[in-house]
This record gives sequence, structure tokens and C-alpha cells, in this order.
Amino acid sequence: MRLVEFEKMKSGLFRGAGLAALLATLSACSGLVGQPGPTARAIADAPNNKALSGIVVIDLDRDTVLRTRSRTVNDSFADAFGTTQPVATIVRPGDVLEVSIWEAPPATLFAGSGTTSARDSANAAVGTPEVSTNATLPELLVDGTGTIFVPFVGAVSVAGRSVREIERDISTRLQKKAHLPQVVVRLVRNTTATVTVVGEVVRSTRMALSPKGERLLDALAQAGGATQPVNRMVIQLTRGDRVLSMPLESVIRDPRQNIILSSDDVVTAVYQPFTFTALGASGKNEEVKFEATGLTLAQALGRIGGLQADRANAKGIFIFRWEDPANLPPSANPQIAQNGKVPVIYRVDLRDPATFFLSQQFDVRNDDLVYVSTAPIAEFQQFVNVVASTVLPLIAVRNSVN
Repeated sequence: MRLVEFEKMKSGLFRGAGLAALLATLSACSGLVGQPGPTARAIADAPNNKALSGIVVIDLDRDTVLRTRSRTVNDSFADAFGTTQPVATIVRPGDVLEVSIWEAPPATLFAGSGTTSARDSANAAVGTPEVSTNATLPELLVDGTGTIFVPFVGAVSVAGRSVREIERDISTRLQKKAHLPQVVVRLVRNTTATVTVVGEVVRSTRMALSPKGERLLDALAQAGGATQPVNRMVIQLTRGDRVLSMPLESVIRDPRQNIILSSDDVVTAVYQPFTFTALGASGKNEEVKFEATGLTLAQALGRIGGLQADRANAKGIFIFRWEDPANLPPSANPQIAQNGKVPVIYRVDLRDPATFFLSQQFDVRNDDLVYVSTAPIAEFQQFVNVVASTVLPLIAVRNSVN
């Protein structure tokens, strides 16, 4: 009798222990199945989330791609600044000029003050009168009032004038003082028509412009080049009150973007390590760097190793982004956040073959978050595995005891 009672009691204990383990497993299953983030259903209900109001969920379709691409394509340097003419020889205060005056024989004003050509010297040796006399004045600095002083001419206003205009002015004013004067004016040092180059370059510099027409890459070369890889660099050009940026790699590849610079332009080389973050059931969870020239969604999925075949929900790929309200459809009726952006979730269905074409045109942006949700069947399978690893060993022990 005691043996029978003992067996019943032992059986009840194991049955109770198994039931208790099962109940404990069921109660903790939400933490054990390893869900890496919100489910696709939870994300679809995000607009009703009170923690962050104003979330907009948008399906990735043709209209979405066309709308975002048309808004995000930046003006190029060639389109924004057009064809700039090279800086002419326009004189400004602070420039340095060289003035040479030629006088035909018989020289009356500058005789003996300058130099003669070799032919003139030969003629003089045989008693033939010199052909002409040249007098080159010391370098003349354009003062703050925009004038220079020329002997026998006086003060000459040169600021804002070309060297040809200055030559004609001086020559005209010498007509009644010198014999058939000819004047040549040369801009020796240009200290005002300059471009400033700063940022991630070997040395910041201020480059003088010439009538040759220095270009964007000329300025970068003058500064010693970029200190970071070309595909990570962005060139920012400031002209007046307009600022525009382009990837350095695009400027190198497209000669049209290597525009002629204007006076007072500021060229800034910016190191821009663009990144996006991959989370969920993707091939790898990490922050991924990409080039300044941009990255499509298809390329982004390739860089993270695609999706986990045994876990990922192909209908539940999401891109989380703070979006410009202008990029949203009118029907979205977004609530703009304090930063002027709208929290947007783009929903991607890779079960649809057309989506693969759209993903090649949809751009991933800096600071985007790409999340791959877990498939419902994978969650169920994880639950089954947890039950199997906890309950089945207890049953095996019970059977062995019996």
C-alpha cells in the first residue's frame, strides 16, 4: 500500500513540475522567442502611437519613388551657377600695376630715362637716330581711393577699369607732353580677385584668379588636395548668399561641374561619412558607411547581406526617416515636428517583383534606419523551440523514473 501511494505521489510531483515549467515557459515566451524589434503589424499601427505623434507610413511604390527623387535631386554646380566668364583684368584697390611708356623719336619727355631695343642700339652705333625709347615705372600700388600716380600725368583713377582702358587714358593725357606716346599696363599682382579654399585640405589657401579662368579643381589642387578619400568628400561652393554642395567624385567624373570660379568664391572641402543603420532580421546589424555620391535601397540591402532566409519577413522591410514635408503626398496630412521634419516609415514588400526595380531607384539617405521585421512563422518556430528545449526534457525524466 505504501509503495502504491509513493508511486502516485511521485507521479503527481513530476506532473506538477512539468505543468509549472510549461506555465512558466508560456508566461515568458515573449521574452524568449527573440523578437528583435516591432512586428510588421505594430509598425503599420505606428500612426496611432501616442509616444510620437504624427508618424506617417507610406508604401514604396512608383509614385513614392518619383516624388522623392524629384525632390532630392540637388542642383549641380553647372546648373546653379551657369557659365561663368573668367575674371577679367579689372583693377581693384590693393592691386599692383606696372606701367611702361614708349615714346617715338625724337623723345622729348622720356629721352634717356628708359631702355632701347637691340636694333635701336645698333642704329645708334652707326649714327642713326633711335627708333623709340621705353620707360618702365616702378610698380604702382592702387591705393584705397582706386588711383595711382603717373609722372607727368598725375593721379589716374584705375579702380573698376580694365588695363586697356587705363592704357588709353594715360596715352591720351600724354599726347601733348610726349612724342607719340604708347602705353602698356600690366597687372603684376592681383590681390583682390581671389578664391578662398578651406576644409579638409592639406593647407587652406587664398588663390588669386587670372584671366585664364581658374576652375574648381584648380583651387583644390592649389590647396594640396583633399586629406580624405575622394568618395567620402563633398565640395561646398559659396558664392554670394548661395551655398551649394556636390560630391567631389561627381565633380571629377563630370567636367561640366568643374566650373570657372568667380572672385570671392569660398570652396570648402567637407568630409562627409554618410551612414545608415541596419537592424532586425537582416544579414547583419550595424552602422554601414556609404559614398557621398549616394546609395540605393537595393545596394543597401546588398551591403547588409540581404535578409535572413529563416527569420525575415519579406513583406516587412521598413525605412525609418525624418522626412521633408515637401516629399510627402498631400493625402499624408503630416504633423511637422520641432525640427521641421516629419517622422516617416517607408514600407517595402519584397514579395512583389516590381519592388526590386523600385529599390534600384529609391535612395537611402544619411542617418536612415533600415529595419527588417521577423516573419510570424519564425516567431512561432522560436516558441516551439523554447517549449521543446524546456518541457520535453522534463517529460523524458518523468518517463525514465516511471
